[in-house]
Amino acid sequence: MRNLSQGLIYKVNSMIVFFICLFLFSCGKNQTVYNQYQTIAHSTWEKDKEYYFTFHIDDSTVPYNITLEIRNNNLYPYQNLWLFLNEESPIGSMARDTMECMLADDFGKWLGNGISLFQTSFPIKTNYHFTDTGSYTFSFRQGMRNDTLRGIQEMGLRIEKAGS
Repeated sequence: MRNLSQGLIYKVNSMIVFFICLFLFSCGKNQTVYNQYQTIAHSTWEKDKEYYFTFHIDDSTVPYNITLEIRNNNLYPYQNLWLFLNEESPIGSMARDTMECMLADDFGKWLGNGISLFQTSFPIKTNYHFTDTGSYTFSFRQGMRNDTLRGIQEMGLRIEKAGS
């Protein structure tokens, strides 16, 4: 009888530990809503070429972090990258903004992670509440003086629930 109760206690304790671990690991995970990259053909970004990212927001009550990802190579000739950003919501007008992305420090050292391809993250909005549910589109166009801008290989957009 004693062995039976010790076995039952062991099983119950094991189940409790299992559910505690399941709860802890599920709470700490980041909830990515959208994570997409687009390749820039031949690593040459034409002045009039615009890149679009369309995603769906199901819950407008929680805050989100919106991050732009830039992947550049050693052929990029500048320290920074100016971008024109458009945000189109399901209801309402289009919001426009300009953003500067610093890709290298004052000495020309790339700020991103990598060896010959460098990835740098740029927060667009943090703890941002979308006004409505539905489809949103973010678009980016390079705002540099060059008609063709070499060295940018990919750009991406990541949307995550904040505080996850």
